[in-house]
Amino acid sequence: MPVAKTDRLPIRSGEDVVRVRQTVRTRAIEIGLSLVDQTKIVTAASELARNTLDYGGGGEARVEVVHEGARRGVRLTFEDQGPGIPDLAKALADHFTTGGGLGLGLGGAKRLSNEFHIESTVGVGTRVTIARWK
Repeated sequence: MPVAKTDRLPIRSGEDVVRVRQTVRTRAIEIGLSLVDQTKIVTAASELARNTLDYGGGGEARVEVVHEGARRGVRLTFEDQGPGIPDLAKALADHFTTGGGLGLGLGGAKRLSNEFHIESTVGVGTRVTIARWK
């Protein structure tokens, strides 16, 4: 799948979470996503960036504008070298939290995305990749 543009953004602070949201919105607008789809991908990005910071101890976001035939999309990858997630099924269940939040982050991000993939190894870290297509 050809990648037209890539942004690599560190996630080390709350300001970085804001920067990720802004970059995702800019790329979503560039490819012509509707306002509803822009809101969905930005909301998912915000949740995943915040998880990367709060649970993974920080990491990196990669924001890519991708093309697959006539389709255009925004693909986001969030990576950390944090403690990992011991039970992915439980972590994806609504209202499960280890941090006192609402427990809607991972499952919510999955519902807001056209594609969702997560890999996590305890003691190694977590990688979440999502995409929203036009």
